Amino acid sequence: MRILGIETSCDETGVAIYDEKQGLIANQLYSQIALHADYGGVVPELASRDHIRKTAPLIQAALKEAGLTAAEIDGVAYTAGPGLVGALLVGATIARSLAYAWNVPAVGVHHMEAHLLAPMLEKQAENRPHFPFIALLVSGGHTQLVRVDAVGQYQLLGESIDDAAGEAFDKTAKLLGLDYPGGAALARLAEQGTPQRFVFPRPMTDRPGLDFSFSGLKTFAANSINQAIKEEGELSEQTKADIAHAFQLAVVETLAIKCKRALKETGLKRLVIAGGVSANLQLRQSLAKLMEQLNGEVFYPQPQFCTDNGAMIAYTGFLRLKQGEKADLAIDVKPRWEICQLQPIAS
Repeated sequence: MRILGIETSCDETGVAIYDEKQGLIANQLYSQIALHADYGGVVPELASRDHIRKTAPLIQAALKEAGLTAAEIDGVAYTAGPGLVGALLVGATIARSLAYAWNVPAVGVHHMEAHLLAPMLEKQAENRPHFPFIALLVSGGHTQLVRVDAVGQYQLLGESIDDAAGEAFDKTAKLLGLDYPGGAALARLAEQGTPQRFVFPRPMTDRPGLDFSFSGLKTFAANSINQAIKEEGELSEQTKADIAHAFQLAVVETLAIKCKRALKETGLKRLVIAGGVSANLQLRQSLAKLMEQLNGEVFYPQPQFCTDNGAMIAYTGFLRLKQGEKADLAIDVKPRWEICQLQPIAS
């Protein structure tokens, strides 16, 4: 069984092909970073138009990379949500049209389920997590703790009540005058920061529960920047680095505290971290140290599968198509879609 996966939920166009026997055999990705850089963030209309231009050429490139023809594709998977409605519609329309023309089934994939399952793309079995585990999903749009008992068997333990972690990174980076995309730039700048010069709060860690809140950290950063400007006259590069260091450390420690709490409450010993922010080196090191202390295991996707990509869509679509799931001819997307609404599938 070979599945073509299409990802167009936000500002990356991803196309990949997953083979049941060989694994991932093609992976094409185009990023719109340069397109949105002048605006300091994603412009939905521009994102949708660029997906229209890029998706078909990437499909052709993926087929060429895999050495396949359209007749050798057994199904098409596409991101049905959550995400930007216009961007989702582009991928869904192309996917359903191809599936109809090729006379193969199509299936809509939940974007966050695909992120959650991205570590399963590892070629070595020992590098793939076994069920059950706790998943920390951290991206520009989501921060969630999910108990995962099997594919489709999810229990939401906690989530952000305001800004997602990745969104807070980007907003704070913008306050510091960093180029878009700001999250990665802030992480690089934080490496040059002086520890303890600035100390940020660890929000919602002083009370029970597993929910997150990061909007206050952005406000704290803004106040710290304004105070530093008053004292220095102009923000120095070192002060920017010191603020970035304090901000990143606060986010990372907050996430680690909540992960530890979730693991203790559930009694589980395996942790998966996925989503764009899972590429953050400081976060990976912190959670690796935590799991070593707890005598547990931590799993991450490869860096290329942390951000949005077609590979995770193709793999998740394969799992669901193999179980007989398929979309009807209606082109339906879900900009808001709770992960716990998904149907479980057999192992």
